Amino acid sequence: MNIDYKLNEAISVIQFKTLLTNTSLGERRPVDDAECLEGMLNNSNLMISAWSGDRLIGIARSVTDFHFCCYLSDLAVDANFQQLGIGKQLQIKTQEQLGPKCKLILLAAPAANLYYEGIGFSHNPRCWVLDRHEMIG
Repeated sequence: MNIDYKLNEAISVIQFKTLLTNTSLGERRPVDDAECLEGMLNNSNLMISAWSGDRLIGIARSVTDFHFCCYLSDLAVDANFQQLGIGKQLQIKTQEQLGPKCKLILLAAPAANLYYEGIGFSHNPRCWVLDRHEMIG
């Protein structure tokens, strides 16, 4: 199978939605909010995508300063293409774009914790989340 990896390739909202829907990540992303999906794509400053022909089959979508930290906000691989090393390659290719001191940071779904530990990530329990509807008190 020939898989092409692309840096900051233009991705349509439909392609992104289709990919997310074909992954477990779709359960935790606003797949029915086209405006939000468009904003997610337009405001990411580092995207590595995986393609089979003209079909988007994987993405590593990040926000980064390229020097200190890179937040990998979405790592998704189409269910029909999982277990082929695509997710790992997306992460490797993301890291290749970062400076030598830049940390790769992500929030894992509970089912993915063992995956990240198995490829070398270390667990950090210090993450905090404030949803948009919640107020700082």
